[in-house]
Amino acid sequence: MNSDKIRKMRIPKEVHQLERSHKDHGITCKIINDNNLVANMRGPKDSPYEEGVFMISISFGEQYPFRPPTFKFITPVYHPNIDSSGKICLDLLRMPPTGSYNPAITLESILLSIQLLLANPNPDDPLQGDAADLYKSNTKLFNDTARQYVAKNCKHIEEKSTPEPVLPSDKFEGDHETGKKRLKLSCAKAHK
Repeated sequence: MNSDKIRKMRIPKEVHQLERSHKDHGITCKIINDNNLVANMRGPKDSPYEEGVFMISISFGEQYPFRPPTFKFITPVYHPNIDSSGKICLDLLRMPPTGSYNPAITLESILLSIQLLLANPNPDDPLQGDAADLYKSNTKLFNDTARQYVAKNCKHIEEKSTPEPVLPSDKFEGDHETGKKRLKLSCAKAHK
């Protein structure tokens, strides 16, 4: 069986599993097309992110599940391991020998690991040096800054419903920067 068939069979099953366990972790996913999803993730409890809902784009390449999908925060996040473009520094998102991804790891496991990373930053492997330095030197100020980002940029948990992310076109691939800008615009509209 080729990776295209595996991908087309596996992604809907994994999204269904996420939906079944949504109440446990507060993560939902919407299939955009065969290769792209958007996840809504609640911030972890007892963290500066707990009041927010974060949007994450997930892109599956042609070699998935033999290569990891690409995860990027759409919602701006102040965190040592997430850069200003939304890129995430996490072992599970890289192939060995520098990472620990393997094809048996599920979408739910990766999203739960990202949620755990929000609550437990690794300032010794940063993508945002200023956030890592502040986390190490003044955790209280770091937490206050992270909460300010949540208040400014996130959909809040106490609201009754989280809007469904919508893309203005079926095509997410191609010109990545244009797609990213369209996705940001459509997400901003959904949050209003």
